[in-house]
Amino acid sequence: MIKIGNIELKNKPLLLAPMEDVTDPSFRYICKQLGADLVFTEFISSDGLIRNGRKSVKKLDIFNYERPIGIQLYGHLISPMVEAAKIAEESRPDIIDINFGCPVRKIANRGAGAGMLRNVPLMIQIAEAIVKTTNIPVTVKTRLGWDEENKNILEISKRLQDVGIQAITIHGRTRNQMYKGKADWTLIGEVKNHPDIHIPVFGNGDIHNPEVANEMFNKYGVDGIMIGRATIGRPWIFREIRHFLDTGKLLPPLSIAEKVNLAKLHFHKSLEWKEEPRGIYEMRRHLSNYFKGLPNFKETRIKLLTSMVPEEIIAILDLIAEEYKDFEMPHAESSWQDTVA
Repeated sequence: MIKIGNIELKNKPLLLAPMEDVTDPSFRYICKQLGADLVFTEFISSDGLIRNGRKSVKKLDIFNYERPIGIQLYGHLISPMVEAAKIAEESRPDIIDINFGCPVRKIANRGAGAGMLRNVPLMIQIAEAIVKTTNIPVTVKTRLGWDEENKNILEISKRLQDVGIQAITIHGRTRNQMYKGKADWTLIGEVKNHPDIHIPVFGNGDIHNPEVANEMFNKYGVDGIMIGRATIGRPWIFREIRHFLDTGKLLPPLSIAEKVNLAKLHFHKSLEWKEEPRGIYEMRRHLSNYFKGLPNFKETRIKLLTSMVPEEIIAILDLIAEEYKDFEMPHAESSWQDTVA
């Protein structure tokens, strides 16, 4: 059993990474149904939250069926981050997670997200201040370091642990790498296996199939794995990985009918929470991947991703189910590499 404060997770837990415009309640619902052990909200701006920004406040919507769930915050100043944590705690999440890892230029260049890797003392001050102001576990998601010459994640992890951070997720790239190149799990393993580290260590980066997930657990001994971009349009990856961890065998690929049913459920949930047109726009990145690999699909894909009429989108999904009812997805899907930043 893995513990984060008083939160208990099964051994080898699978976590859904917080992603902007992706991990909303509709997507979290689907991932939870398919085996995600711990989910997180989209990351929330501390400035937006304390100014009562509509979009930021809306991201605080969480539901009991999602538990355990974490709310993730980002910012670059102590006071707004502390105030935002107090506001977030009122939504009764199980965890407050601090984003010290987002590499996007507009966030990192003003010192937030992965920008904190250039100011470790401030990072530690923010973490300590939030720990002191909240009554629930505080965790951190970060990267190996700012660049190749500054991979200081072991030092950072020790210092975060010292001020009360109760778990850390490490993405196996530096900020300068963004999402390019291959994630390096070597340092993640060094943090996990260091005698001075006593909190759970979760690994993140390039987990795109069950075999890789199993290898990372076995080779580096991480407490759990966080999966991000590979879940987009493929939320069943949690079920695939859990089955492989438990049995050593691959599940058969989902049928087209099963994918259509999931896509329809996801779409209905998206409209329920975001309404039109946003619920349609933000489903497109998922729908474009739900049916990745279907032959002669270009024309149908264009219709699916350009329609603004919910009934028409459902009709297109039903058409996909009928036209491809005899098509069997190959296991090659397991080696799928996501390309969505």
